[in-house]
Amino acid sequence: MGRLARVRHQTYRAAMSNVFTIGYENATVAGFQDALRDAKIDLLVDVRAVASSRRPGFAKTALAANSNAAGAEYLHLRALGTPADGRAAARAGKPEEMKQIFRQQLATDEAQEQLAQVADLVKQGRRLALLCLEADANVCHRSIVAAEVARLTGAKVVNLSAGGDED
Repeated sequence: MGRLARVRHQTYRAAMSNVFTIGYENATVAGFQDALRDAKIDLLVDVRAVASSRRPGFAKTALAANSNAAGAEYLHLRALGTPADGRAAARAGKPEEMKQIFRQQLATDEAQEQLAQVADLVKQGRRLALLCLEADANVCHRSIVAAEVARLTGAKVVNLSAGGDED
């Protein structure tokens, strides 16, 4: 296959790809694993700045094991997480302030490198899901990450819930 044909094939494959998102706010571990299996996710990308959780099964080590049990590798990309002041704004019920703070984080060199890494994985055909806490992707920073990945790859954003697709 010539270079131009490879580029067209890669662009076509990326355009047909999805970038999935999932939140574990209302999920059980079993429901979360079922959602990953049902969507055939092979890579869970944790986009929390701090990969810990008070919810059993969703802190980094347990989450990696639970993801692996569902057939998905685990990758934590801390720079794609919301900084402490953004998390405080979210807890205070100020999602727009949180998003503004997160956009500043996303503009950093480290976050841009990790965003490019996710886009490359999508272009390679990986079925990945971006993970954060909130059940509703619209109030979560992962919607911004997903939109940027979609812009870079032509992929469609699909939001999952513990019970399957929301879209």
